[in-house]
Amino acid sequence: MRALQLKSFQSDPELVDLPEPEPGPGQVVIKVGGAGACHSDLHVMREFAEGMAPWGPPFVLGHEAAGWVHRLGSGVKGLERGAPVAVYGLLGCGQCQPCAAGAENLCVDGMEGPPGIGFGVDGAMADYLLITDPRRLVPIGDLDPADVAPLTDAGLTPYRVIKRVQPKLTPGSYAVVIGAGGLGHLAIQILGALTPATVIAVDTSEPALALAREVGAAATVKAGDSAADEVRDATGGARADVVLDFVGSAPTIALGAAVAKAGTDLVVVGAAAGQFAWNFYALPYEVSLTTSFWGTLPELHEVIALARRGLVKAHAQRFPLEQALHAYELMEQGQLSGRAVIVP
Repeated sequence: MRALQLKSFQSDPELVDLPEPEPGPGQVVIKVGGAGACHSDLHVMREFAEGMAPWGPPFVLGHEAAGWVHRLGSGVKGLERGAPVAVYGLLGCGQCQPCAAGAENLCVDGMEGPPGIGFGVDGAMADYLLITDPRRLVPIGDLDPADVAPLTDAGLTPYRVIKRVQPKLTPGSYAVVIGAGGLGHLAIQILGALTPATVIAVDTSEPALALAREVGAAATVKAGDSAADEVRDATGGARADVVLDFVGSAPTIALGAAVAKAGTDLVVVGAAAGQFAWNFYALPYEVSLTTSFWGTLPELHEVIALARRGLVKAHAQRFPLEQALHAYELMEQGQLSGRAVIVP
């Protein structure tokens, strides 16, 4: 089968031929219908080095996946060949209390091995994908797998955050979304589906801001020196009740802090590793500055339910497997709108 394999850190992945995976007892092979391309892949490709993690190349990229059941290993029940499914990409140890609750994102031993498919374990940028535990497959009904694939991370990650901050988002509240790309444009839709908050989106890209308005942002602000003033003006001086930072650089965290009021939840989701100089007086009183990572298996079921009701849909730019590297290049250059999806 064809696959986009990362052979070594700090290099470009290569399109290679690999044997089609064989399902063992209790395992499933899916035919990939779509694999989302994520900034996390770029971090792994460009910034990781040998020894930085307890896993490494070679492996096939792609942690956002959906497709159709292709082959069933012995003992697998409740699945039929051809059934359309989304894939929960996290692995976890499978033994700790969080994993038992479907929260592999909080696995006690999560840093001691490959965290998920596409990270040290072969992922979905291939014709076929081996699933070692069928419980990680979520039925998607009549949805297109290429549209669903981004929901397994780019949709699931903001969904988890928004559920956590939902009590702050009452009528008359303001939610600021920094970064209106792959995750941000889905966050805007989820905010609209779950809360009455007024959404303000910030981005460096005019096309991203146009997409933000299309999917429900009430106001958009171009990132820059005046962004904080413009966001505050958009709230009528009330400032943000919640800030979701899908970039995570030092300037975006500083922007979030500048538009927060007392009691704001400022959640850094983006992995740009920006720093913020904290002290007791650095933020308004009782501002919560925290992070969030991916989501749980039960939450993925909920995201798919929203999608099946037509409340959330990824804006996907599709690329054939042969053009996957080009998709990453466009991502690095900031020329993508929404999410790139690789369709084998």
